[in-house]
Amino acid sequence: MSIINIIAYAIHVISVIAILSLLILQWDKSPKKLNAGVLHAGISALIAGLVMVGIHDNIEPEEPLSNTKIGIKFLILLTLLAIGYRNIKKPELSKNVWMIMIGLTVTNIVIASVL
Repeated sequence: MSIINIIAYAIHVISVIAILSLLILQWDKSPKKLNAGVLHAGISALIAGLVMVGIHDNIEPEEPLSNTKIGIKFLILLTLLAIGYRNIKKPELSKNVWMIMIGLTVTNIVIASVL
């Protein structure tokens, strides 16, 4: 593994953990508010993921890349970011939107670790 891949992987994992933790921190809040850090962490996870996919053939040419897994994770992250950008300026985040964002993040984690 190259150092670039290790750094991108670390940034990706930390970003996903940040998304989940920032969303969970709103658990007890009465008017839930979307933290801008969720969007920043989402963009960081997206960029780090694209870097890892881009250099995969140079790092591990014998290991095939699961395009289905990457495509599903990409769509989930884009959906999460779209929902986030639509709700960032709202004074209150509805509980349904908050639960959907947590569900998408957990689904992304499960896909990454199981498949």
